Amino acid sequence: MNTSPTVHVVDSAADFAKNAADFIVSRAKAVIEKRGRFVIALAGGGTPKPVYEQLARPEVSAGIDWDKTHVFFGDERCVPPADEQSNFRMAREALLERVPLPEAHVHRMLGEVEPELAALAYEQELKRLFRCERPAIDLVLLGIGGDGHTASLFPGTAAVREQDRLVVAQYVDKMASWRVTFTPALLDQAGEVLFLVEGAGKAEVLQRILEGPYQPDVLPSQRVQLPGGRVHWMADQAAAAGLQNSPYVGRCS
Repeated sequence: MNTSPTVHVVDSAADFAKNAADFIVSRAKAVIEKRGRFVIALAGGGTPKPVYEQLARPEVSAGIDWDKTHVFFGDERCVPPADEQSNFRMAREALLERVPLPEAHVHRMLGEVEPELAALAYEQELKRLFRCERPAIDLVLLGIGGDGHTASLFPGTAAVREQDRLVVAQYVDKMASWRVTFTPALLDQAGEVLFLVEGAGKAEVLQRILEGPYQPDVLPSQRVQLPGGRVHWMADQAAAAGLQNSPYVGRCS
């Protein structure tokens, strides 16, 4: 079973945002044409913000049928939605309030309630939309941290090994805070995953994730493996500088 990812390397920040947005639009079109609905899970953090802003440009957003699109979130900090640390707030300001997406199609994690309740509620919301016990989100956007975490799957945490629950609450010691996050049990069902990685500060960890030994408890991003080339990594030249053996394409198409 081929689980090798594809690495898309781009030259500049502008190329990064444009190619990532184009990737999302192309997938949305294909999925809607095939199944009549597109479900995407957004990533938080600073890296995807320019991608969302590019996606919100009228000439780009016009490529997606927003009435047939649903938006989820891969993780959330346990803060109110207006808090500056909220992943939802960032995505709302950069993208969601700038495109004709029905309000009922935005499914946010309830960062303002007790973390375990928020996780249970989100899991049930996913199951209601998909009408099944193992939902398959069409496209999941993810980032990575310098420690190799993705979503809020941090090294050494129980969430990395979770195979029953789709969404869990996780206290992260190094952040001294609670998070709500997708688990591998949900990520394993995804149609496609797109990792977004920028900057020289991510070069070492990206090389370890893609070309080092498989240590998912140490580098949780390695846990995301899907057959059939369905995991994509988009990196700028600085982030990809240490890669030697990964399969490359120059641009997303």
